[in-house]
Amino acid sequence: MRVHLMPAQLILPTMSFTDLSPASGNTTATTTTAARAAPPTDRTPVVQRWTPRLWGVLAVLCVVLFLDGMDVSMVGMALPSIGTELGLSTTELQWIINGYVLGYGGLLLLGGRTADLFGRRRTFLVALGVFAIASLVGGLVDDGTTLIATRFLKGLAAAFTAPTAMSILTTTFREGAARNRALSVFTVFGASGYSSGLILGGLLTSVGWRWTFLTPVPLAVAALIAGWALIPRDRPAAGGGHDIFGAVTLTAGMLLAVYTVVSAPARGWLAPVTLGAAVLAAALLTAFVVIENRIAHPLIRLGILKVGATLRANLSVIALFGSYLSFQFMMTLYLQGILHWSPLKVAFALLPAGLLVAVSSPFVGLLINRYGTARLIITSMTSLALGYGWFLATAGDTPRYLLTTLPTMILLGGGFAFGFSSIMAQATQGIDDSEQGLASGLVQTSGQVGAALVLAVVTALVATGAKGGAAVDFGHFRPGFNLVTGVAVTGFLLNLIPVLAATGKRGRTTA
Repeated sequence: MRVHLMPAQLILPTMSFTDLSPASGNTTATTTTAARAAPPTDRTPVVQRWTPRLWGVLAVLCVVLFLDGMDVSMVGMALPSIGTELGLSTTELQWIINGYVLGYGGLLLLGGRTADLFGRRRTFLVALGVFAIASLVGGLVDDGTTLIATRFLKGLAAAFTAPTAMSILTTTFREGAARNRALSVFTVFGASGYSSGLILGGLLTSVGWRWTFLTPVPLAVAALIAGWALIPRDRPAAGGGHDIFGAVTLTAGMLLAVYTVVSAPARGWLAPVTLGAAVLAAALLTAFVVIENRIAHPLIRLGILKVGATLRANLSVIALFGSYLSFQFMMTLYLQGILHWSPLKVAFALLPAGLLVAVSSPFVGLLINRYGTARLIITSMTSLALGYGWFLATAGDTPRYLLTTLPTMILLGGGFAFGFSSIMAQATQGIDDSEQGLASGLVQTSGQVGAALVLAVVTALVATGAKGGAAVDFGHFRPGFNLVTGVAVTGFLLNLIPVLAATGKRGRTTA
């Protein structure tokens, strides 16, 4: 089996909603909707001519994917400035990240199904319009609550644009050379969006943090107008269901769980409000499980997690995203707030990780073919744990870039590059062709909601030791960095133990 993996979009954007189908022998990225909408009809390859309209459609899709990736890192660079101007604590700042992540992760699978029922073009354009409006409002507001609400709306919009954009691509470009070429261009924009967002975020924040919200607006509006003119119309699919109750209970349950964790340090872990919120969050998540087991067309068929490789992939992606997102959140606050680095200096400090992911991701597929997913995931978690551990050991209140930050970002970039593609491939191993899209979507959803929960716990740890919710030295961040390191080590053990067990079993069999 040979697996060819395209580089995926970096973080929690908004990663493209890909289906890595090893059963096909030559994996390409598709979505659940695309798999149903464009089945192969002829084994004879058909050459597709690249017309100006096709280039235009691809440009629209690339711009939107670029915006998703850019938005996450660009706003991240602005967090300290936002906190200073709006008077937000560390606990409140994490909602600017988690609002987006939970909106995206909670509704990602619903986004793909919505494209089926209402049409890909219509869903894509409406979601893109919501993204533009939310960006505009976010750049104009003067209170944290409204700003967080706009971030949730942008995450919700990305949950619909991401799977729908991939579906439009795979149904517009025929399977074969044309689609592979389009996918190559598409995924390069996804990977470069995050790195570009770091630099733009540093530059724009130096002028004013509001520009990190306002800058995407004209690009989104231009893409919306071009998409309206160029993207071909399609007919909604007949039949099926829309699991809105599953999406609502999952998203609401995770939002409440995160709220419970981050508000507990101020209210008290045993306060009635904290306990009540925890019980309600558990009830909503339990309701989600019940709904998914009983509804005719569930958002997630939970039985798919009985496959060992798929379950490990979903747990591994929580370790990958949860540690990486939380580390970046703390690094931004630490470098700008404690060490007083400029936003642009912080952007360049974090850039090596993003560049390493963008450059190395295209070659990970070859390594998977040779060594398998399990070994690469173990390597990924080892690299992440070493990176976090090295930072803990050498940082302190006066870290040196060449000694501390650069080696850390190189280790993290390599760990993320090896881990993401390998986890996506492992998630689909042993899964029927009809559920490849489900398995791929599920692992990305797990990554988003898991990352939100890890970030919430990290924020609670930092806020517990900080005065007035604001950290003043490295010691206040240390518990958070300790947890991030522990999450990566847990991911390492989670993947190492099954490999050692299988090796021992083979040894006993041959003996």
